[in-house]
Amino acid sequence: MSFKNKSARWSNSKHRWLALIGGFSLLAWGLSGLTHIAMVLFGPQQGQFMPPAAAIELTQARPITETLAANGITEAVAVKTVPAADGTALWQVTEEPLAPRRYFQPSDGIELADGDRQQAEFLARHYLATDRAIISATLQTKFDADYPWVNRLLPVWKIEFEGDDQLTTYVHTETSSLAAVNNSTKKALQTAFRALHTWEWVPEGMDWLRVFVIALMVGSLFALALTGIVMLLTVRRKKHIPGSKGWHRAMSYILALPLIMFSASGIYHLVQSALVPPGSQLLMGQPVNVARGAWPVERDWAALSADRDIASVSLVEGADRQALYRIGLASTRSTMGGGDHDHGEHGHSLNVSFASTEPGHPTPTTDAEIREARFTGIKPDASAIYIDAATGEVTPEGDPDIALSIARRFSGARDGAVTSMELVTRFSDEYDFRNKRLPVWRIDYAEPVNATLFVDTASGVLVDRVADWEKPERLVFSMVHKWNFLFPIGRLGLNAVIGGFVIALIVFMAILGLRMDWKNRKRQKRSRR
Repeated sequence: MSFKNKSARWSNSKHRWLALIGGFSLLAWGLSGLTHIAMVLFGPQQGQFMPPAAAIELTQARPITETLAANGITEAVAVKTVPAADGTALWQVTEEPLAPRRYFQPSDGIELADGDRQQAEFLARHYLATDRAIISATLQTKFDADYPWVNRLLPVWKIEFEGDDQLTTYVHTETSSLAAVNNSTKKALQTAFRALHTWEWVPEGMDWLRVFVIALMVGSLFALALTGIVMLLTVRRKKHIPGSKGWHRAMSYILALPLIMFSASGIYHLVQSALVPPGSQLLMGQPVNVARGAWPVERDWAALSADRDIASVSLVEGADRQALYRIGLASTRSTMGGGDHDHGEHGHSLNVSFASTEPGHPTPTTDAEIREARFTGIKPDASAIYIDAATGEVTPEGDPDIALSIARRFSGARDGAVTSMELVTRFSDEYDFRNKRLPVWRIDYAEPVNATLFVDTASGVLVDRVADWEKPERLVFSMVHKWNFLFPIGRLGLNAVIGGFVIALIVFMAILGLRMDWKNRKRQKRSRR
């Protein structure tokens, strides 16, 4: 018997043997994959994309250093301006990473009672553009099934609105962003996705069993596709076979490669996630000694703000651990930039929060534009002035110097280990939209770190850390599993293409394949009688 015939017989026998488990696996992961697309396309939608505006005017304001001292605050993780409901700015003070933020009026230094909850409610109403009654607002400091780790941000305020749809938002007041938005429909889709696609219902102590069973089932899809390709190459048909078998074979020429892409990248992602359990890498910096801020920035505010559009003011730590005022300069609010697009494992509704954007495209206003924009990068000009909080002198340090000092603190490595650094203004496979912050500085390290750190100079935060060995999997998962190589056609087009291929796989591979397998089994039973 020739090699071609041997290959045909071998692949045919194995293909039939794999049909049952592979067919049911394809139904499970295909249908649950469609729930992911449904969450993204038809989930609850925010009404506003950009954060609220804030006019920063500190000319007649009480010095923030006096306000902090009067309230017994000598150290703080973050001190910065944030937008208020009346269009002005408030001082936001973070004493502990997971504690409610405190808010002070710049004019007189008076603290707002229950300020963090009020700020969260204001932001929730702004982003959803709703005047619905709020029935509850609770501070959440842990991830859970409805707000999983892929959202990265903690603490958040969980705000539930009145209505039968159980509209719920998660607001991160530290970044003035809408971290997630859910309703009853999306919760049901999320539950199905976790149950059928990621199997998060398996107890934590039995994660090895989850990995083994999923790898076996998804591996059967990969083997099913490979044996099917061998059959296509070795078994030639002179004419189209009628019925299910003919359609199954005809569509295999189109669907075999997508099936391999989904299954192989899924196994790769599963194995890497088992080796290094996924989790948020976000870390806030050490407390800044705000008591050193002897020079009041408010005193020279008129001269400082002349002919400048100031987007933010914050107290940060310099390279020598000295307190610095960071004066963030804004560009035009009315435009936004594009970028690589990605979507999270649970399809949460997310946005990026910035005061300025890149010329080129108008600010998104329609539902379709906002859905697209949530997953693209915003490019602020992001230039900043640093002023010594003790002397009032403009420092020679700029954003690159501050970024390097932040990375040095979190990596523990010397600057000589840095191979490159750049300002990141768009999302990509290595730094995707789930991080919710732009711009950030990317610092690449060689030995002994062998990783890339993404840091936010405006607040001294380590946003993400990606080890070098993790990068290939991120690229494969983004491009091969999520098909983000199609991002030029837009988010709606990409999801339509993926959804079409998944439906075709379910119909022509799973349903027709299982029907053929059932007929073969019936035929074999009759022949044994």
